[in-house]
Amino acid sequence: MRGTLSGLTAASAIAATAAFAALVMSAYPAKSQEICGTRQDIVSALARDFKEQPTAMGVVDKNVVMEVFVSENGTWTMIASGTDGNSCIIASGEGWDGLNGAGKLDAGA
Repeated sequence: MRGTLSGLTAASAIAATAAFAALVMSAYPAKSQEICGTRQDIVSALARDFKEQPTAMGVVDKNVVMEVFVSENGTWTMIASGTDGNSCIIASGEGWDGLNGAGKLDAGA
């Protein structure tokens, strides 16, 4: 499953990297490996191995969609999926806590 996301353009890669740099740096160990494969294989593995289901998604550009998969016990994985049908894991972690209301932070927090 190791490879690259051919639908991911250089501009998309830079935008996705900049947007999630802090998240990636805290979520991956120093010697992380790029994990890529068909979207179907990645999604099946997340459901089977971690009980993670799709929770959120957003469009990066016309070629790439970011998705977040979360389990009931709080593990989460973020993937980038290209129009070519391939996906790569961008970040993963524990302790997912969804916001109440799309994009709204509690002002008292």
